[in-house]
Amino acid sequence: MAKFCYHILFLILTNSFISGVYSSAVFTFVNKCEFTIWPGILSNAGITPLPSTGFALQSGESKIVNAPSSWGGRFWARTHCTEDSTGKFTCETGDCGSGKLECAGGGATPPATLAEFTLNGDAGKDFYDVSLVDGYNLPMLVVPQGGSGLNCTKTGCVGDLNDECPSELRVMSTGGEGVACKSACEAFRSDQYCCSGAHGTPDTCSPSRYSEVFKSACPDAYSYAYDDRTSTFTCTGADYVITFCPSPNTSKKSASGGQNPGSEVNNNSPPTNNNSPINSNMVYEGALDVNTAPSTCSHVLGGAVAVAVAIWRLCHLF
Repeated sequence: MAKFCYHILFLILTNSFISGVYSSAVFTFVNKCEFTIWPGILSNAGITPLPSTGFALQSGESKIVNAPSSWGGRFWARTHCTEDSTGKFTCETGDCGSGKLECAGGGATPPATLAEFTLNGDAGKDFYDVSLVDGYNLPMLVVPQGGSGLNCTKTGCVGDLNDECPSELRVMSTGGEGVACKSACEAFRSDQYCCSGAHGTPDTCSPSRYSEVFKSACPDAYSYAYDDRTSTFTCTGADYVITFCPSPNTSKKSASGGQNPGSEVNNNSPPTNNNSPINSNMVYEGALDVNTAPSTCSHVLGGAVAVAVAIWRLCHLF
């Protein structure tokens, strides 16, 4: 009986480690902006939605979201959000059209900075990127935690493109503040900028002077549809910290609506204007948060060990 029990224990721990460590990911969202934001979540077509598809995140707060094996989708931040007298929830940037805090299957209305993920893809790797193909509304940094791989590293867009946005792409708030920067595709709706029609292949769609503005400010982010070579990253077995407004470039402009409780407004702080790309010699606040997110491995092994201990105790009764 004892030999049988020990065999069961070995199978539980081995299978939990092999199949569990790389089967899911923990996403930790951190708000380093000096105002409230409302992250949105959209799962890819055919993928089961996560339990949360939208939530509020006040300045300095963080939130953990667990994603199952082979999940794929995108994250972004909504800003300038308000709720009217009828309870309808809307945002000036990144709105998902649901009329509620939860996006419930709605995607971000451009322009919005996007973090895109496909977990457990080819060869078991997670594929991820930060994309400005749909425009830009906030700085964002993605930092993998505990993963491995030659291209397993941080990526994002830490430059404040709202300050550097060409006037023909600029989105203004109702208060007259530059709050987002459109892509050339969204602004002009031409095949040349949208990489469609006659320009629908990598050979016929080249960077434009507008996408080059994005690429100059954010070298690791997607600046147009076929910007794959320098913008896609892979990890195996990682969790991820997604930081909005990472230091040292943190937008201090108010991006909160006056009607929502918990919104924080700082009108006394001037906006920063730092378009430096991600620099490996600099420490960003988002990178400092990587140890605050629980590792996927600890979740998996913790449950497995608890079951194993119970069986071990049972074995010793015989």
